[in-house]
Amino acid sequence: MKNIVAGHVAVTATEFTELALGIDLELFTGPAVESELERAARLDVAREVLAELRESDPETAAYAESLLRTLPLKRQPSGRRPRRAVRRPVKRCAAGSAVAA
Repeated sequence: MKNIVAGHVAVTATEFTELALGIDLELFTGPAVESELERAARLDVAREVLAELRESDPETAAYAESLLRTLPLKRQPSGRRPRRAVRRPVKRCAAGSAVAA
């Protein structure tokens, strides 16, 4: 079954939520990387939208308010987790090693 909201097909759960509620989730959660100035501007707009939502749709407003308290997920540019370097202990022999000639 396809998830269709207002004539648009939602591919992901996030898209479905955005289409169903009519709010941009990133407005309330924020992108993974943003400057302090960008964050302040985004939060100002989010508070204005939240004030309007409280009047028109209290349930959606409560959801949006909970999103404001969440931290954005850190996104990796390639979509993959970075590999961690594994340090392996160096095996040392008790006696010195001899090289055959």
